Amino acid sequence: MPHITLQGEKSHDALRMAHEAMHTTFEIFFLHEDQQYAKQAVYEIFQELDKLEQAFSRFISNSDISRINALRQNETIRIGLDTFECLKQSKRLLSMTKGAFNINVGAWINYWRDRQDDISSDSNTQNRTKQSMEWDFLKLDEKNVTVTALSKSRSLDLGGIGKGYAIDHIARLLREWDIESALIHGGTSTALALDAPPAEKGWPITISHPNNPSKIMKKIDLENRALSGSGLQKGQHIIDPRTGKPVTGRLAAWAFTPDATSSDALSTAFMIMSTEEIRTFCMNYPDTQAVVVLKDEDENNRILEFGDWE
Repeated sequence: MPHITLQGEKSHDALRMAHEAMHTTFEIFFLHEDQQYAKQAVYEIFQELDKLEQAFSRFISNSDISRINALRQNETIRIGLDTFECLKQSKRLLSMTKGAFNINVGAWINYWRDRQDDISSDSNTQNRTKQSMEWDFLKLDEKNVTVTALSKSRSLDLGGIGKGYAIDHIARLLREWDIESALIHGGTSTALALDAPPAEKGWPITISHPNNPSKIMKKIDLENRALSGSGLQKGQHIIDPRTGKPVTGRLAAWAFTPDATSSDALSTAFMIMSTEEIRTFCMNYPDTQAVVVLKDEDENNRILEFGDWE
């Protein structure tokens, strides 16, 4: 997984607290005049993070997502507000990326986890791929906070967006506790900054080349923005829902956006979309920037930037 590294946090005397959730380590760096108050706030916030994991994980039998995946066609259930909102954001991002980001890929992730052969040998590929390209698997009822299964089978996986949503949720809670200067990250692959430390332009972070962590590709002063990275270091876990095949030709991609939910999802989408699609996306959504490392046949590993980084 591409790493985002925070630089020089000790110089600001930032407090630092960590918590294990969603199969990764979440950390919060924060500044507050009342340290004991702020530590208690972060402790309480981490308890909320555990509740999100219990709702989002498809590997927990009674989670909202597992309950949705188990629905029979036309069956309806009520779910938690956060799960409902995450599903709404997932639908929004599916539309924005024209199907490149789609949470209905859990079955494909399982299918390819331990396989290396060509998916074209599977006679059911085309039908399953077509089904996964559209938001035709759920009906969302915002008034009643319910979901209805529209298809016979579905395999929702929030792995490409749940962590970003959780970070945005943490940020909202920090502000409710009057903690305004903070940096949150989940597993060093998604980071969101609130207000900058005093007298600073932002929280200083860097992104490094996926094959050479000592090679810094970009330095960013992060303030009220989010940055996420996705890569193939963990094998065939990024699936193009438009083809049903694992991603090839990319080493890593980063998305720089106003919120962590979008950056988390878009870093995955930018691993999938063509360079022209990414360029067009960043033109259509000027508050989004991207960095992509291509895996060329000559192993040059070209680095491309999209959008206005100024």
